[in-house]
Amino acid sequence: MDRKAIIRAVCISERKGEQKHPVDRILMCPHHGIAGDAHAGSWHRQVSLLAKESVDRLQEKVPFPLKPGAFAENILCEGMPLSKLPVGTRLRIGTALCEVTQIGKECHADCAIRRQAGDCVMPREGIFAVVLEAGNAEAGDEILVIDEPADTI
Repeated sequence: MDRKAIIRAVCISERKGEQKHPVDRILMCPHHGIAGDAHAGSWHRQVSLLAKESVDRLQEKVPFPLKPGAFAENILCEGMPLSKLPVGTRLRIGTALCEVTQIGKECHADCAIRRQAGDCVMPREGIFAVVLEAGNAEAGDEILVIDEPADTI
């Protein structure tokens, strides 16, 4: 499996339940998440990541452009099959260190993108992480697999 990805966009939203919008740079804070993002806090889904390849597959089926943040992802990246990473994998995202805590999630029925596109890839292919060490990330930065749980290597 490829152990490196390139960040294509970083996104935040001020309120939960909204699509996120791209920003120039994000600051990830330990045990909190992304400064200024509605999903930050002391819980296991501080940062959400989605592969551009997942979005591209759905884009072929909808007549309108799927923009970065459409699936409420904080980080849109390319080059790594995120949903194949085991829980516990540590990632260097830009200069921050994060740990994967969840693969996929239950999607609520009134999800904005599901209403518009008829589908949402985040429940199947998105991943979530907590921030262990502070750092910044922006489009063009790398995501590197630093460590995987011993029973999966």
